[in-house]
Amino acid sequence: MRVVLSLFFAIYTTLSQLAEGVPKYPVILVPGDGGSQLEVKLNKTKVPHYICEKHTDTFTSIWLNLEELLPGVLDCFVDNMKLRYNRTTHKTADSEGTEFQVPGWGETTSVEWLDPSSHYVSSLRYFNLMVQGLVDVGYKRGVSVRAAPYDFRRAPNELGEFYKKFHVLIEDTYKLNNNTKVVLVAHSMGNPVTLYFLNNVPQEWKDKYIQSFVTLAGVWGGTVKPLRLFSSGDDLGLLIVKAITVRPEQRSMPSTAFLMPSDRFWNASEVLIYTEKKNYTVANYKEFFEDIDFMDGWFMRQDTENLIKDLTPPNLPVYCVHGFGLPTPAGLWFGPGEFPDTYPKQISGDGDGTVNIRSLLGCLRWRKQQKQTVEHFTVKGIEHMHMLSQPPIIKYVIEVATGKR
Repeated sequence: MRVVLSLFFAIYTTLSQLAEGVPKYPVILVPGDGGSQLEVKLNKTKVPHYICEKHTDTFTSIWLNLEELLPGVLDCFVDNMKLRYNRTTHKTADSEGTEFQVPGWGETTSVEWLDPSSHYVSSLRYFNLMVQGLVDVGYKRGVSVRAAPYDFRRAPNELGEFYKKFHVLIEDTYKLNNNTKVVLVAHSMGNPVTLYFLNNVPQEWKDKYIQSFVTLAGVWGGTVKPLRLFSSGDDLGLLIVKAITVRPEQRSMPSTAFLMPSDRFWNASEVLIYTEKKNYTVANYKEFFEDIDFMDGWFMRQDTENLIKDLTPPNLPVYCVHGFGLPTPAGLWFGPGEFPDTYPKQISGDGDGTVNIRSLLGCLRWRKQQKQTVEHFTVKGIEHMHMLSQPPIIKYVIEVATGKR
């Protein structure tokens, strides 16, 4: 309770100091991997378990719905969430008998809380405190602070419809706020997703509609964690979730391949996965996928590895924000007979608990590549997900949005 009270007191103090700062630039939030709510409508002919629903009349919440992660029900969740990859078209399709939608376009509702029905669970809070901080200094949900949620299972090469809507949302937000440029605030995978967009629109358009780009915990060069999703699966930090059970869903997502370590940030001599018979680096990913018997992963990696590989600068003012100083997966160790079906031991390095420090620092490369400023702000010990609720980060974003930086 003391920790909670201290947190809210710190946020209250921060907002009091900024109270005189009225909205100057409208804000659009772009969430990261797992940061958008997803809804599904079912019309299935077969299911993996008798307790799984085959048909629903309406769209219902699937991500994040804590009830979907319970033992038994988890099998239903995986069967519904996993994608089907087509090696000819290089595109994915939803699981047979499922139809997905991303709720809350333009609104902040679907990115403030991960589970729409569990607002009392603080660990499921996402952009909520940051949005509330903006509201407390004069911003209005859906008008001057908005959001661009997307299907995080997919990588930028499959987000064409999202980018069309994103383009319109930025222009609409500009007009809705007296022709005022927009500040884009992205988190985690939302940063390379946004960068891909910025690299593919004219500079004249960016100069007219976008004030700056605030990058929170940007995954600029990939991260080691996706290699665990592909090999053993990842238990999401929940004791009730078996990693190997959710592995088929995690493997099926092109975004997992998109976020693998890049050979522009890791070299061929650095071992990322240790096993009894062979070690794997950025140089032998194909062998890795062959050895785990999942070649779709190799094709998805080829589809996505070059999307932002060159890390072309956005040519906008950038505010690069991230944590550091936390144990972060730098390598995975599988003992004899354990690869790939046993949860590996973690070899830790520096980072924010999820993204490796070298990837987080990728934004600094732009200092020599663009004329616009690249400001760097770090806070030691701030974790990848929790950073969005921390007073120093909220204060920083408000300062950028209100023109104090």
